[in-house]
Amino acid sequence: MTDGALSSHDRLYIGGEWVVPAGDDRIPVISPVSEEVIASVPAGTRADIDRAVTAAHEALVANPWASTTLEDRIALVERLRDLLVKHSEELAQVITEEMGCPISQSRAIQVVNPVRILEGYVEAATRYPFRSVRRSEHGQALVLREPVGVVAAVVPWNVPLSLTIQKLVPALLTGCTIVLKPSPETPLDAYVVARLLDEAGCPPGVVNIVPADRDVSEYLIGHPGVAKVTFTGSSAAGRRIAEVCGKDLRRVTLELGGKSAAVVLPDADLDLTVEALRLGSFRNNGQICTLKTRLVVPAELQDEFVDRLGDLLDSMVVGDPRDAATHIGPLVSERQRTRVEGYIATGLAEGGRLAHGGGRPDIDRGWFVEPTVFADVDPNATIAQQEIFGPVVAVIPYANEDEAITIANNSTYGLNGAVFTTDVERGVEVARRLETGTVELNGNSAGFQAPMGGVKYSGLGREFGPEGLDPFVELKSIGIPPAIADALA
Repeated sequence: MTDGALSSHDRLYIGGEWVVPAGDDRIPVISPVSEEVIASVPAGTRADIDRAVTAAHEALVANPWASTTLEDRIALVERLRDLLVKHSEELAQVITEEMGCPISQSRAIQVVNPVRILEGYVEAATRYPFRSVRRSEHGQALVLREPVGVVAAVVPWNVPLSLTIQKLVPALLTGCTIVLKPSPETPLDAYVVARLLDEAGCPPGVVNIVPADRDVSEYLIGHPGVAKVTFTGSSAAGRRIAEVCGKDLRRVTLELGGKSAAVVLPDADLDLTVEALRLGSFRNNGQICTLKTRLVVPAELQDEFVDRLGDLLDSMVVGDPRDAATHIGPLVSERQRTRVEGYIATGLAEGGRLAHGGGRPDIDRGWFVEPTVFADVDPNATIAQQEIFGPVVAVIPYANEDEAITIANNSTYGLNGAVFTTDVERGVEVARRLETGTVELNGNSAGFQAPMGGVKYSGLGREFGPEGLDPFVELKSIGIPPAIADALA
């Protein structure tokens, strides 16, 4: 790592400068491995938010960023991409130190996906109809898609770099400016991003980064200078953000929790299925909202499936995430481990059969939990209904296909899902019946050009592809004379 990426920071990135914060409070960054403070950053105040929003507004209007060409905005984003690639090892190590993701996954996923997300948005922007002409017998219109304004982005701790890029890049490409609020658990990678934006030549005030606690975060999302909020996090927090934004009819995109079901059909290749769940259910130590945590399997295959899943977990190394041989590291915080262990206890109390794990590994320090499998889980049990956010899955048996789909749809969430079968056409038909925003067939990802988002309590709006640019623009229709319609098209 370079430039003291794991060092403490004393300033905030506002208006293209590293400025002294208004207050003296600090946010400690605690290693989930050593349980010790490894760095600290300033805790932004309401005054810092005011300053950041003002800087973003001035960059939007006075400079003005909003009137730059798409080509110029793409050029900035592509310079950022090149720097993300150049500093990928530094970023991977920072993320592993901050939140405990195994370094192999930080290198292969945590710092690779942001580049893929960025490139997907650039591709979408090149085809996006920022300006078009619509004709009818009743009139002609020049239809413009203009920047919505200052964006507030609130990023969680589990995939901090991916979600920073997921919110930052569409804002930049559409001509918006942004105030980014990283999670208190993982602010250090955001400081690296700020440094790289500076190096990429980002104009002052276009991007502002202010770590802050919950109270100051709520002040940001309700700030009168903010036109749009984009948030990823829990459904409970999302409902509160929607409430705050609703008071002022502020635009909002919410990517929230999930309790995704993998429907294993009777003809599924169990070797392929179980291997797909290695990352599909347990990557990032089980701390991903799209993971398949309800495994809906034919009753006659449950025992074999659970045995195979147990063999997989036995082969996975639980340990220090800085070791390249580790597959599962610690949870992000002591609070998170307490939460996960509480769900394990509830699963046992409600009659779930503990088939694997359930305790703590024999490791002296760190917030570790064994990867855990419950079998014979009632579809209405707490561990089958609530998002645990740890390496815990519930295997739910079914008697027929209709029951499997009923079980999968028996959730207040609808973010992701999966179908496993050797009959692809049948798999697509089952996928169409699932009440969820995305379905992965036999472990195949939808990529970063297709819209991603949830139904039910899993969110509002979509990210990725042209649909991911839509929330960052406002539509304007200008009636024009027929004679100039062709020239403006």
